[in-house]
Amino acid sequence: MLSHAVYFTLRDPSAEATAKLVDSCKTHLSGHPGCLAFSVGTRAPQYDREVNDKEYHVAIDLIFDSHDSHDTYQKADRHTQFIAENAETWAKVRVCDTDLATFDRT
Repeated sequence: MLSHAVYFTLRDPSAEATAKLVDSCKTHLSGHPGCLAFSVGTRAPQYDREVNDKEYHVAIDLIFDSHDSHDTYQKADRHTQFIAENAETWAKVRVCDTDLATFDRT
């Protein structure tokens, strides 16, 4: 399994711009074949410890059943449309792909 986590820093961090990106993530990035779990949300500002990354506004995490499913997702029309429609709004994007030894839905 593979965790595909992406952290978006927006050029415009307003509530409206943040909500628009979250909605676009839900529309374009959820429900892909081989995706076992999809989540999207905003940084939780109440967690303000030194170790917390505060440089992003929206995050997604997708769990894929295989590397092949992830690779297919990367080329999917809805994924490429998401990038085309939103890339200009991003100041920075960080991607963390992680091979998972364990995945528990509890």
